[in-house]
Amino acid sequence: MFQYIKKVLKHLKNKKTNDEDSAPQSSQLSLSLDLNSNLDTLRKIFSISSDIVIREFAFGQKPQIHAALIYVDGLVDKATINQSIIKPLMYDSRTICSEETHKENIDHIKTTLLSVGEVKQITSINKLVDGCMSGDTILLINGFDEALVMSTRAWETRGVQEPQTENVVRGPREGFSETLRINTSLLRRKIKNPDLILETMKIGNRTKTDVCIAYLNSIVNPALIDEIKRRLNRINTDAILESGYIEQFIEDAPYSIFATVANSEKPDVVAAKILEGRAAIFIDGTPFVLTVPMLFVESFQTSEDYYSRTFFSSIIRILRYVSYMITILTPGVYVAVLAYHPELIPTPLMFTLMASEEGLPFPLFLELFVMVLVFDILREAGVRLPRPVGQAVSIVGALVIGEAAVAAGIVSDFTVIVIAITAVSSFVIPAQTDSASMLRYILLILGGVMGGYGIIIGLICALVHLATLRSFGTPYLSPLAPLVRRDLKDTFIRVPIWGMATRPEDIGAQESKRQSSGLKPTPPPEEENQTRS
Repeated sequence: MFQYIKKVLKHLKNKKTNDEDSAPQSSQLSLSLDLNSNLDTLRKIFSISSDIVIREFAFGQKPQIHAALIYVDGLVDKATINQSIIKPLMYDSRTICSEETHKENIDHIKTTLLSVGEVKQITSINKLVDGCMSGDTILLINGFDEALVMSTRAWETRGVQEPQTENVVRGPREGFSETLRINTSLLRRKIKNPDLILETMKIGNRTKTDVCIAYLNSIVNPALIDEIKRRLNRINTDAILESGYIEQFIEDAPYSIFATVANSEKPDVVAAKILEGRAAIFIDGTPFVLTVPMLFVESFQTSEDYYSRTFFSSIIRILRYVSYMITILTPGVYVAVLAYHPELIPTPLMFTLMASEEGLPFPLFLELFVMVLVFDILREAGVRLPRPVGQAVSIVGALVIGEAAVAAGIVSDFTVIVIAITAVSSFVIPAQTDSASMLRYILLILGGVMGGYGIIIGLICALVHLATLRSFGTPYLSPLAPLVRRDLKDTFIRVPIWGMATRPEDIGAQESKRQSSGLKPTPPPEEENQTRS
């Protein structure tokens, strides 16, 4: 017992020592009054990187003041540096010329000489390096232990384009890009309200990736924002390269096949979720924006549902639920019914099915399993290959392989039909593609081993698992479990916009009412019509 306690204490001591050793040393460094000393320190930090530019110059009247600009070539706007920083400093006679190095001097340079929009004063070398790596320009002046960090960020970016994963017939075509500020500006265009808060932090010890939390301060639940910050602040990793990194660090059920963090490429979708009381997480370098909390029913909703008329949107949404059940159940039910419950099939159809399966060399379960596997291989090949080649591979490959397999007597015609229906149905709900693929295999195996009883057991287990999931404290199956009657108006069907006066209850918004009641459009009174006529 004592040896075990000794080992635990030793482990904790070693962990504390390693954490202290791994802390960045540059955070303890401060700028000195000597310009050459500061430049030597920065040259050691930046090593021999060819894109780091250190521009030394002198400005002002006699005696001249020596200074240096540090920036990363390719991340800055050189025109801004030349016109708004170097030119005013070198040619403006209002520069302070005294040998004294008072704080007022650098304030004078900041307020009267530099024509850059954003200028900050820092004393930490660590913050100086972070700003330089982010595209800012650093001004070091001899005799000052402070540096000026000027915003000159400008790099090649992809323009605002239509997102590839969320195509719509009616609605905005613009989508997020890989630049954080472009994405936040697109959100600002949708929500022109000063109550929209954007909080930015850096995550990743090596990449220093900008991560921004967006929410409406008067609507969102403060506990949700505190929880998001807690989960983000505990991330201690080298790199954050895409939103998927953040998602895997903050999700509630990392071993579940169901995602508990939603993502979108469309500004209107993210704005709508924020207006319901959710929070969005923007990550620099990716067009996918995370939103939390997530509900299971969100996967069957699209932005176009709210732009089209009520009846059409409701029918399409019901079709999505039906398609999801088809894609996960069809292979397993086909095997279970044909192998264990043939009495459920009408006699003429049963004779046709048995005739198609007669003479095949493989058991029905193995036949379905291999065909589902081949379908997933073709789909992955179509996604990873270049678009023109990928479409040809997925379409021609499926046709050729399916026809050749039937002609060779390896699979039956009905098996190919089942796989085709399953494949088409899986494309209707892109948000649940991962879970549908896993459930398809699980239910196929259970149906092949236990028949219909296995499929029922699998569905019950999946339903129980869904009922236990939470997304940042919100029940994943809400508003179905627990049942919230007033929120059913936007679940299986979509009632008219004027009928959705309240926000989802389980999201926990501070302000539940989002519009006035009694907004149903009505024709003008009959007396008024007669007056007009």
